[in-house]
Amino acid sequence: MKTRLKDCLASGKGVINGWLSIPNTFTAEIMAAQDFDSITIDLQHGLVDYQAALSMLQAMSASDATPVVRPPWLEPGIIMKLLDAGALGVICPMVNNRADAEQLVGMCRYVPDGFRSSGPTRAGMVYGADYHNRANETVITFAMIETEEALAKVDEIAETPGLTGLYIGPSDLSISLGHPPGLDRTEPEMLEAIEKIRRAAKGAGIKAGIHCLETDYAKQMLTQGFDLVTLANDVRLLSAAAGGAVKAMRG
Repeated sequence: MKTRLKDCLASGKGVINGWLSIPNTFTAEIMAAQDFDSITIDLQHGLVDYQAALSMLQAMSASDATPVVRPPWLEPGIIMKLLDAGALGVICPMVNNRADAEQLVGMCRYVPDGFRSSGPTRAGMVYGADYHNRANETVITFAMIETEEALAKVDEIAETPGLTGLYIGPSDLSISLGHPPGLDRTEPEMLEAIEKIRRAAKGAGIKAGIHCLETDYAKQMLTQGFDLVTLANDVRLLSAAAGGAVKAMRG
């Protein structure tokens, strides 16, 4: 299986995660060729549906980046379907308490560790006949901490058996705490919340991830002890590159 993400987390090497919001196989293939450790397909706020996600997973097959998904919600049907399609990690939005986190882990693991239904149509073909026996220990689960309730209950969420890590959604978390949306937060209250989440993860012996915009901010988060950082997304990266080129020509 494509365990680059899992191997990086185990070794303590900072993970660089890519993010796909454009429902297109070629942009997915381009991003997967850029030496990211993992690539996340966003079915929540991206423009991607299940069928597009399946095609994007196929387009990324040549890369050794671990394929990850963000489902639209904490819902077993779509999460199990995406795992069957070949995703090896789930970054799940709006996990607000321990019960939500337990549900997430259960959806991603076969009996006796969870209640995932067996039928890995593509995953079994791509990852081999013994996929079922290895899936529980291979699939990565990150619970997104992005609400006031989740922040208050972050310690109990972090203690959920089988959970790989906590992942900060800075924009929704900012809104929950009375700030405007956006990434790369610098407000004292937001920095305190971010550090609280990181400490909760580390205290429970699991990993901490955060969604970033600028490279310098992402490097800072790794220096502060985060295990995984996401660099913007394909839309922002394409817009920045195209806008920068046009601006240089106008100048």
